[in-house]
Amino acid sequence: MRNVTLHEAIEQRVRQVQTADILVGVPSYNNAGTIAHVVRAVQAGLRKYFPDMRAVLVNSDGGSTDGTTQVVQDTTFDDSHSLFISYQETPFFKITAPYCGIPGKGSAFRTIFEIARVLDAKACAVVDADLRSITPEWVELLIKPVLHQGFDYVAPLYQRHKYDGTITNSIIYPLTRALYGKKVRQPIGGDFGFSGVLAQFYLTKDVWETDVARYGIDIWMTTTAIANGFTLGQAYLGAKIHDPKDPGSDLSDMLYQVVGATFDLMETYADKWSLVNGSEGVSTFGFRYGVGLEPVSVNVERMLERFRFGVNELLPLWELFLSSRSLDRLQSLVGISKEAFHLSDELWVEIVYGFALAFHRRLINTQHLLRSLTPLYIGKTASFVLETWENGPDEVERKIEILCQCFEEQKNSFMKGWMEGGSR
Repeated sequence: MRNVTLHEAIEQRVRQVQTADILVGVPSYNNAGTIAHVVRAVQAGLRKYFPDMRAVLVNSDGGSTDGTTQVVQDTTFDDSHSLFISYQETPFFKITAPYCGIPGKGSAFRTIFEIARVLDAKACAVVDADLRSITPEWVELLIKPVLHQGFDYVAPLYQRHKYDGTITNSIIYPLTRALYGKKVRQPIGGDFGFSGVLAQFYLTKDVWETDVARYGIDIWMTTTAIANGFTLGQAYLGAKIHDPKDPGSDLSDMLYQVVGATFDLMETYADKWSLVNGSEGVSTFGFRYGVGLEPVSVNVERMLERFRFGVNELLPLWELFLSSRSLDRLQSLVGISKEAFHLSDELWVEIVYGFALAFHRRLINTQHLLRSLTPLYIGKTASFVLETWENGPDEVERKIEILCQCFEEQKNSFMKGWMEGGSR
């Protein structure tokens, strides 16, 4: 395979490193304020848990103007005594690599995969550059199952606030689980471990000039690993501390990107998920423990206003592909008070599957279709907040489990509609 993504200077640096047992990638764009902590945590984790391994950290940068790459080069971990680490004689390398291609996280990952291929890395991981909660143990948890237990893909498993990650909880996790039959709780978490073999497999896919390179890389990596039979597990990493978003704020771009990528993958792997019934757990690594979580602000009144406005404005569009029963139930919710508002799991699953079928049949412009899902998602999130306001994390997780089961129960009906609707 010809190297098509590395600058000449980076190729020279890679040749100097020659080989690596472990590669950890950190994609970045203007993360000077946080990336030093990430680099120190990665280096400490490599020294503590893999002292005899030849390791390299690859910072794949998207053209930062705030000194991010210089921070990476200047940052070192020199407090071994605090972690009871003996001196590591195996060298630790850093490579800062500007990536080529379409701007986006996917292009940054492509560069990381390419360097892993050239160095013939056995085990790899990628972690976000803005993490405030990463610890050296994350490196062990993401790498060790790959290096010592034969896993090809290790997804993250975080402890999150009950109103953080609502797109994952209400759409991506239950839909991906129902389609592909694997209970990977955080399919778009952002921090992953994977084998060198899987990295090379990713490079063979003809997606790097598509929207995968711009956005959607996380769900693409997870789905590609599952659908192609790679061995996968998940690792409990504790809290993922990042800037929380109000679930009622404008998340239409994020929703459009991740749901669009998920629907695109349904087209690619229809022959795989159509054979799957039910779901099964995957191996989970790490010690589960309670953690303090940052609060997430919610404004239910504003969310319900956006839902009602969306129903009134977008009903003619939805009439093209949603059932009359679903439309009637949505209209009945417009005049209901906050205290009585409830968008049921059954209705929500019908809506998501209805949108997936409309996407499959190309009934309307894709962008219009996906963006019109936003007020419905916000309505479902408002309903979830109202239902779980007094609930603890275990009860919230049980409610998400019930939603997942509803997706699985309606899958056969959805598949029938898919088969009747032709192909794109």
